[in-house]
Amino acid sequence: MRPAPRPTGPAPLAATAALAALLLLTACGGTTGGGTGGGSAAPSPGAGSCEGLSIGVFAALTGPYANLGGNVRDAALLAVEQHNAREGACEVGLREYDSQGAPEQATGLAAQAVRDEEVVGLVGPAFSGESKVAFPVMAEGDLVGLSTATNPALTANGWTNFFRTLSNDATQGPAAATYLRQRGAQRVFVVDDGSEYGKGLADLVRQGLGAAVADSATVQTGQTDFSAVVTAVRASGADAVYFGGYYAEAGLLVRQLRDNGVQALFVTDDAAKDQGLLDTAGAAAEGVVLTCPCLPPEESGGTFAADHRARFGADPGTYAAESFDAANVLLAGLDAGRTTRAQLRDFVASYTGTGVSKEWGFTSTGEPTSTSVWTYVVRGGAITTGERVGS
Repeated sequence: MRPAPRPTGPAPLAATAALAALLLLTACGGTTGGGTGGGSAAPSPGAGSCEGLSIGVFAALTGPYANLGGNVRDAALLAVEQHNAREGACEVGLREYDSQGAPEQATGLAAQAVRDEEVVGLVGPAFSGESKVAFPVMAEGDLVGLSTATNPALTANGWTNFFRTLSNDATQGPAAATYLRQRGAQRVFVVDDGSEYGKGLADLVRQGLGAAVADSATVQTGQTDFSAVVTAVRASGADAVYFGGYYAEAGLLVRQLRDNGVQALFVTDDAAKDQGLLDTAGAAAEGVVLTCPCLPPEESGGTFAADHRARFGADPGTYAAESFDAANVLLAGLDAGRTTRAQLRDFVASYTGTGVSKEWGFTSTGEPTSTSVWTYVVRGGAITTGERVGS
């Protein structure tokens, strides 16, 4: 049975005023990104043909976390290209909004996307921190987003335009804690990067481990010297380390641990599941375990993996299958004549169908109805698939 679209209501006056200010800022060139703006706030193109309309990708396309955002962008691009190549299809464009994974840029980019009257839906924002500040602005413009952000609190804000494409961290965190226990970890040192995503996930792991948490530390995104954490881990006698955060810091942390003789099991998360972890950590990455609510490429349906390799010369990466599906959900709505923002939002809310990553559908708060968590293990210098640990 399809879930009913979430009801909309009048926007709070404070939020409306904030959006107006942001729209003025973007009109003066105060934001960055790939989208082009024009027109009034919260435009809604008329219903009918999707000719001239676009969907957008909102993700880190440059900067230290660009590998993950690039996966999202490439998958959405493949979906749009395949859609446009079909006989009789209307031409749908793809806009890019490069957040660099920075929440401080996301608010202005969201306003820029709202201003672009051709953009009727987004794949993204991709990360939790940027989603927290972007979606309120997008909600003011009735702009729907299908996001890989996993912080559980994002669906507790009453936004009618937020839809999650992955299991949230309330699933991943307990799964990681369970995995650590199954591996026999008795004393786990938990580290987070202080971000909306990393800290939120690490807190859930701490909760799941309870008395098995030997000690904790918080680092910062962009930090490169983890000597204090290494010293604390050694002093704690931990037999395992869990890190909540992104691949850049995860790679440096595990390398510095190994360089200083700490051989404890190292477990981290989906935002670290990237070649960037291997490039940074080198041989120290061997044996690292990653959890991810994302589908292994070899498990994807249809010809997606082969098509991705043919188009980009590489296997689809983390979040690619889910983002390909997300773009196709939006494109299906446009093909069905849901060409205003409100129509497309309601189409997504009631959507059910089979994608390459899962059976698609959403709860009344925007969570996916099909969820799973997988483990991945670094073996022989490559990230290999382990097993499905949640559903």
